[in-house]
Amino acid sequence: MNKLVDWKERLKKGHMLSVIVVLLIAVAILGIILYKKQREYRQASENSYNMAFYELVDYVQNVETYLAKALISTTPEHGAETLTNLWREANLAQSYLSMLPVESQELENTEKFLNQVSDYSYSLSRKNIYNESLSEEDLNNLTELHSYSTELENTLNQLSEDLNSGRFEWGELTKKGTVAFAQQVDNISKESFSNLEENFHEYSGLIYDGAYSEHMTSTEKKGLTGEDIDEEKAKSIIEEFMGKDKIKEIASLGLSENATIPAYTFSITGNNDENTNISISQKGGHIIYMNTNREVNTEILSQEEATQKGKEFLETRGFTNMKETYYVTQEGITTINYAYQQEDVIVYSDLIKVKVALDNGEILGIETTGYLNNHTERDISKIQITKEQAKENLNPKLELTSEGMAIIPTEWQTELLCYEFKGKVNDKQFLVYINAENGREEDILIITDTGNGVLTM
Repeated sequence: MNKLVDWKERLKKGHMLSVIVVLLIAVAILGIILYKKQREYRQASENSYNMAFYELVDYVQNVETYLAKALISTTPEHGAETLTNLWREANLAQSYLSMLPVESQELENTEKFLNQVSDYSYSLSRKNIYNESLSEEDLNNLTELHSYSTELENTLNQLSEDLNSGRFEWGELTKKGTVAFAQQVDNISKESFSNLEENFHEYSGLIYDGAYSEHMTSTEKKGLTGEDIDEEKAKSIIEEFMGKDKIKEIASLGLSENATIPAYTFSITGNNDENTNISISQKGGHIIYMNTNREVNTEILSQEEATQKGKEFLETRGFTNMKETYYVTQEGITTINYAYQQEDVIVYSDLIKVKVALDNGEILGIETTGYLNNHTERDISKIQITKEQAKENLNPKLELTSEGMAIIPTEWQTELLCYEFKGKVNDKQFLVYINAENGREEDILIITDTGNGVLTM
């Protein structure tokens, strides 16, 4: 009997040992698999960064080539083609630069340079398209840009040699983190990324005549004013903005440092248990967005009343001289676009969106990104043609219903001062924008009544 018990105990011990051995083998196999996966991922990332870098090198070389060609081009036709190619290559170079594992502030001047080459070449190409030759100042600016493009090309070629010789890997940069990036790249090579910025240390951007030169050369968020604030200050701003008596609880969701506008985000519980999300900029404590989730089952207010509610709300929060433009209504909530108005000029770049509940006029949301990115006082003195002269460039079939002035943004992050003409052709409504400096037709929008609101296309 004792032998039988002893045999069972040995069997149990042997069984446990087998289980332990199997587990150890499984862990080892899993570790090997994870290691291989991690190595494959690291290699894939390295390959992706290498591809982006070498594409960047190629496009920067093309930028230098087209800048050189632009300097010796003698006809507007060929100049327009060269400058359009330059605009495209600089845009692509920016795209591949952004793919590298480097925070934008580390290469701020390099990004600024490529952005300026892109915007400036587009601006000059339009002169050529309209059969205007480049001025002496234009050519001097291109010469300066070409000089910097040569510096950039040489530095990238040196960095390319460092990469080919194995002196660094992209993975090493991501491990070190962006905080210590400058020190890390200095250790890689004296002629690499640290010098990339050093070459542009004195590069401050071109200043040239035009309706949108300041917008092009300035990369700061013009409406984002004030000193940095902490989380407690952000909470006090929320209480003042929403009304302390309407807040039951504030929960912090942290600081988003890598957002376009670094911001503190909070989740708010109201007195009726409704939930509101709100974001406050770290710089200056500006409201970036607020959104309250609440069902609206009845529509009592008219669109005019809701528009007035939104305008009054903006004025009490410090957003003055805002003019309603277009709106859309869904499920008892109307979202209205308000644009800043400077004297009699509507500035469409400085846009704020406001959500108004149609049952009681409560403000359920606000979004100020456009305003914070762009708001500043513009120079609206550069009017070279009269309104009557601008009308001469309109389609004679356009039956005018209103006339005014506006500053419109372009897809190239510039702005244009224009006459804004609203009119009809065959019962279809249009907005036509005529450049106030040269009379060119800059844009045409179709005004559409969707049944739920008035929008432009």
